[in-house]
Amino acid sequence: MAGVSEYFQPPSLVTFCTATIALALLAATIGHVTDELSQRLPPIATGIVQSALGNLPELFVSIFGLRAGLIELVQSSLVGSILANGLLVLGSAMLAGGLKHGAQKFHADQPRTITTLFFFGVAALIVPSLATQIHSSVSRHIQSLSVAIALMLLAVFVGSMTYALQSHARQQPLEQRESWPLRTIIFVLLLTSVLAAFVSDWFIASTSATIVKLHISQSFTGFVIVALAANTVEHAVGIQLALRAQPDYALAIILNSLLQIALALIPALVILSVFLSPTPFNLVLSPLLVVALALAAVLDIVIVFDGEYNWLEGLALIGLYGIFGALFWWS
Repeated sequence: MAGVSEYFQPPSLVTFCTATIALALLAATIGHVTDELSQRLPPIATGIVQSALGNLPELFVSIFGLRAGLIELVQSSLVGSILANGLLVLGSAMLAGGLKHGAQKFHADQPRTITTLFFFGVAALIVPSLATQIHSSVSRHIQSLSVAIALMLLAVFVGSMTYALQSHARQQPLEQRESWPLRTIIFVLLLTSVLAAFVSDWFIASTSATIVKLHISQSFTGFVIVALAANTVEHAVGIQLALRAQPDYALAIILNSLLQIALALIPALVILSVFLSPTPFNLVLSPLLVVALALAAVLDIVIVFDGEYNWLEGLALIGLYGIFGALFWWS
C-alpha cells in the first residue's frame, strides 16, 4: 500500500500513514525472524543480533532524513528511539512480566555493564552540546569534535561487543523447538531489509508536507511517531519474553538496542553524513533532548542495578516516557 501510494501520489498524509504502518510491520517481521535465530544462539548473542537488525528501519529513516535536510527530525528520532527502548519498551516488559509472574530476578552482571556503557554514551553525546554553551570557540569546530567523539564511541562499541561475546560464550540458547531453515531466515532478513530501505524513503518524502498539514513539529514526529514505528521489534519481543518469565533474554534485547543506537548508530550517522548529506550531522542537541537522555540513563541504571524488577518500576519508566512525549507535543 505504501508503494502504491508513492506511485499514484495521493495526499501526503496517506503515504505518511501507510509508510509508518509498513515500517512497524517490517520491524515486527524482522523481530519474528530473529526469534527463529534465538534457537541457535545464546542470550547475549541473540540480543546483539536482534537489536542490530531491529535498528535497520531507524538507520534507513535517518539516512534519508539527513539527505532531505530534516536534521531536527533525525536527532529527535534517534533520541526518541533511545528513550522508547530505555523507558517505554523496558517499562512495558517489566510491567507485563511483573503483573504475570511477580517480582522477576535476572543475572545483573550484563545489564549493569550495558547500562554503564549506555551512561558513557549519553555523556559523550551531551558533551558537544554543553561545550557549545560554555565555550563559544568550540562552535567553530563542532563538526570535527563530533567526528572525533563518533570514532571514540565506535571504538568502545566494538570493544563492548567483543567483551560481551567472550564473557558469555558458554551461555546456552533458549529451549529447542522446531525452527525455520537457515536459508529461509537469511532470505527473509534480506528481503525485509531491502523493503525497509524503500519504505523509509517513501516515509521521509511525505514527512515535510504531513508535518505542515497536521501542525506538528519535526521534534514530535521524530521523538514519538518514527521512534515507535522503528522500535516495534524490541517492544513486541521484549514483552513476549517477559511474559514467558525470561527476563535475561528480554533485557538483553532491549538494553542492547539502546546501547547500539548510542554507541554505533548515532556515531555512524555523524560520519556518513559527511558524504551523504548536504548538511553534516553533528552531536549538538537541544537542551530538552539533553535533559531527557540524562534522566533516562540515570533511571535505567538505578532500576537494573539490583538484579530484580517489578511491575511498579515498569510503570514508573512508562510514566516518564509519557511525560517526555507530552513535553515534545507542546514544545
